[in-house]
Amino acid sequence: MIERPTEKEATPSNLKHLNTVVNASHVLRRTVSEIVENGKFPLVFGGDHSIAIGSLAGITPHYEQLGVIWYDAHGDLNTEETSPSGNIHGMPLSVALGRGNKQLTELFQDHPLKEENIVLIGVRALDEAEKEFIRTSNITVFTMHEVDRLGMTEVMSRALKHLEHCDGIHLSLDLDGLDPLDAPGVGTPVVGGLSYRESHLAMEMLHESKRITSCEFVEVNPILDEKNKTAEAAVALMGSLFGEKLK
Repeated sequence: MIERPTEKEATPSNLKHLNTVVNASHVLRRTVSEIVENGKFPLVFGGDHSIAIGSLAGITPHYEQLGVIWYDAHGDLNTEETSPSGNIHGMPLSVALGRGNKQLTELFQDHPLKEENIVLIGVRALDEAEKEFIRTSNITVFTMHEVDRLGMTEVMSRALKHLEHCDGIHLSLDLDGLDPLDAPGVGTPVVGGLSYRESHLAMEMLHESKRITSCEFVEVNPILDEKNKTAEAAVALMGSLFGEKLK
């Protein structure tokens, strides 16, 4: 368990809670790496999406071609220079690509992610700098428009097909990828999201593929939740990912 920051830190960076995130990421990287080395499945449950920095940093050295499915309303592709807020939870995917603050990117040493091995699903809230980066990158994106038009079955089939060359796939699921009606207890809710049923279907397909080698579920905030609705959704989705079927 990693403690959340409790007060404003004095750092030369405009990034919020940088020292806390860096320290927590080092701890998580070591822990996750040991789990992989022991042949176990890393399942990380958090907190905001900045925890993906530590979990991915612990996983990438163990794979030649790690694929990532980023199930989220946001791209999380900002950097220190482009972030409107300074919140590191809006930057983990950039950091994993080797872009951004050196204290964060050095966690990945010589093992950053590759753009062509990343698939975003459910995106509907991108900052302008993120849009520009995606346009010039090799990242595959399925926005809510594509999900609505194609359907979740086709989206997940295409995502898995795109990552078929990867020797492992990490699922990073942010509960704000779901619509706030189904997951209200998140820090940055965005209307018009993925449904509870669509999300279960996605998890069921990932289970059936037998391709997921690690995962994290993030952005469950009990303070903002309503009658544990978001927490219960997260647990149910984990169940589907590991083979439990909805009645």
